[in-house]
Amino acid sequence: MFKLIELTPELEESFNSYLSEWIQSGEAIVPSASAKGAEAYSQFLEKLNEGKTDIVRRRGWVPATLYFLVDEQNYLYGSVHLRHELNEALVNLGGHIGYGIRPSERHKGYATKMLALALDKARNLQLKRVLLTCDQNNIGSAKTILHNGGVLENELRHGERITQRYWIEL
Repeated sequence: MFKLIELTPELEESFNSYLSEWIQSGEAIVPSASAKGAEAYSQFLEKLNEGKTDIVRRRGWVPATLYFLVDEQNYLYGSVHLRHELNEALVNLGGHIGYGIRPSERHKGYATKMLALALDKARNLQLKRVLLTCDQNNIGSAKTILHNGGVLENELRHGERITQRYWIEL
């Protein structure tokens, strides 16, 4: 049984294992909101809690919640960053939801499940539809979005990069 949860002090060891795997892979941690950096775990939790409030608007951000997909043993499979609203930058590049699965757990259907659970969280925020974006070359992410009802609106070119923009009606 999978569910989405927010990090708690008790999950520090599980989170450190999750983070370590990303670092060892050499890949950028996705979503970037789950990259703790050099700060202490307790400070990271405080930052995440602050991120759900209007305080973040001073930095040009929107309130957002970071969730982790876990099983009964609180093993962290991936994370999803749910933005409560959009600003101009997110309309073009980021969307409402960013997500990533730890490298060892990819291609097992976890991203599709995690996104479905994130859509339930979006409904709880009274969102009527959500925007998701992905790089045109990220076939796996596009499939995950399509499996959850995403409809491609358009593609935007940013230099060499092409970003696909999908909407999901809730």
